[in-house]
Amino acid sequence: MKGKWDYLDRLKSAIEDMHKCTAYYLHTQLIDETVGGKTVWIGDVEVFALVGHPKAKHCYAWSRRDGKNGEGERFVAVLEIPPVISPKKAVRASIRSGSANSNPCVDAMPS
Repeated sequence: MKGKWDYLDRLKSAIEDMHKCTAYYLHTQLIDETVGGKTVWIGDVEVFALVGHPKAKHCYAWSRRDGKNGEGERFVAVLEIPPVISPKKAVRASIRSGSANSNPCVDAMPS
């Protein structure tokens, strides 16, 4: 379980750095996103409450392997700003954006 808390601490720090507010972990939700009957993304989305953000009260976050040989970690943090109103819609926004930086509600940061 220590590994999970270390992971959540890294996500929390990334969210706070990206969005300049305080984040508190709430819960984890498993998301299985399918398109045309095929799974295109499956994983845990961590839900955080935000304090001090001017527009969002929640943030949905996860990490993915990145860099040479997948040795790095990239954090994805999606603000709960309509139309993003759930972890599932956060994953959809991230997939649609293709590049995390092309959607104003989706931010990504290497660890």
